[in-house]
Amino acid sequence: MQRNGILFASVAMAALALASSAANAAGLKIGFLPGVVDPFYQVMQKGVEQAAKDLGIEVVTQVPPSWGVEQETPLLNAMIARGDLNYIITAPVDKDQMVAPLQAAVDAGIKVITVDTFLGDGDYTSGKVTFPISYIGSDNEEGGRISADGLAKAIGGKGTVYINSTNPNVSSVEAREKGFAAEMKDKYPGITVLGPDYNLDDQNKAEQQTAAILQQHPDLAGVFGTNVFSAGGAGTAVANAGLTGKVQVVAYDATKQAMDLMSKGTVSLVLAQKPFDMGYMAVEFAAADAAGVTSLPKRVETGFAILDKDNASDPAFSRFIYQVDK
Repeated sequence: MQRNGILFASVAMAALALASSAANAAGLKIGFLPGVVDPFYQVMQKGVEQAAKDLGIEVVTQVPPSWGVEQETPLLNAMIARGDLNYIITAPVDKDQMVAPLQAAVDAGIKVITVDTFLGDGDYTSGKVTFPISYIGSDNEEGGRISADGLAKAIGGKGTVYINSTNPNVSSVEAREKGFAAEMKDKYPGITVLGPDYNLDDQNKAEQQTAAILQQHPDLAGVFGTNVFSAGGAGTAVANAGLTGKVQVVAYDATKQAMDLMSKGTVSLVLAQKPFDMGYMAVEFAAADAAGVTSLPKRVETGFAILDKDNASDPAFSRFIYQVDK
């Protein structure tokens, strides 16, 4: 991950002055189309808007009210129909079903950068889908492994744990599930993994699903929530069942709710992604591409911050908590 970060830094710093002047001269206009309304994407939008302000680029943002191809595609089509966008920065809500709609954008002369989630297998150099400029986001399989290690440590390396996830066929959470399950299988033979269940980005459903698992498996030792809604719902279910401290929760995404649950002892570890960086970098990549930079990497992994009760108040770590207040 570090090598990609260094690569991005060297490219961006070398091209920044040129990209800035080119962006202003060309009057670039970028569409930003995240996956859904949630704190993660709200922070990413802040990064997009800050980079656009710094580089003098206009941004048009459309946010689907809920997750799904049926919600994202019409907004994408409307962006294409405008006829004035040079780039679209987007988090595809399905790695396969969003290929054709985004190919239509490319066919219309709009270049595509994906953030947080990718298309196909994510290999934009020689994989199934190669038209996006780059994928900028987390190494989610590694994030799943980190989450598994954290949960295994919290429960003493043995017991039954449960994965509550969001949607099938989404590259990000699919990789988190894969990494988590693989790490448990490879390193912790005393741990049994249940799930995943899919809440379709509905925190109330995640809470209900977790409550049902707690009833079915009274010996449950831990829960892995793969995103904002999963972790929030799972943590709430554990707290409502009076099992705080007995059932450990690992939360993917550093929302205020996740941190509040940590302070109460329900969540033992929070894996913070860096959505602001993802959004900011994506705009820089668009500007650099418009300026003629041809050495932009096809994949940039933005890394994680691992938050626990010992470092959560340390400014070096707490700065990665998703702050959505304006």
